[in-house]
Amino acid sequence: MSLAEEYLDSYQRMVAQGVIFSFVGYVSDGILFSLGEALKQKMRLDATDTNVTKRVFSIFVEQVQNIIRYSAERLEDERGSPSELSSGMIIVGREQGHFFVLCGNRVLREEGATLMRRLSELAAMDRDSIKSYYREKLREPAEAASRGASIGLIEIARRSSRPIEFGLTPFPGEHDFFCLKAFI
Repeated sequence: MSLAEEYLDSYQRMVAQGVIFSFVGYVSDGILFSLGEALKQKMRLDATDTNVTKRVFSIFVEQVQNIIRYSAERLEDERGSPSELSSGMIIVGREQGHFFVLCGNRVLREEGATLMRRLSELAAMDRDSIKSYYREKLREPAEAASRGASIGLIEIARRSSRPIEFGLTPFPGEHDFFCLKAFI
């Protein structure tokens, strides 16, 4: 298979899956801003309803921020300190008449288990339960190592039009590959 054939095949599979926007690689807050502007422009050009665009954008931002903060694949600066440049993937598309936002990134195995537990709890809740759980978490002090992900995951579940989908698969070493898909 030639180079062009290989990437055409990949492109066609993504289009067939409803993908309208995708990014794989290292992200930072600056890149998040640029990607977000491109996504909003694409949705504006497609004449997407303003409220839907806001919800898609909000979930998109939460998901990319989670990659920036929690991806196990991070670059370090010259002093060995973790930077805010982390690797992952983010995909926005349409499936069965709804938008979806999907993210994926490597996580430490122990963090992956915690994510799965939290997301399983959220997935079991109805809309009203998620709403009250969100208010409850806002009143509590932030968890020591959280950096905001607990609230961010609840925010994603709150803004989703149906239960979030998620998964974890082993990755070589001490890591797993985490994936989260929200529908709007």
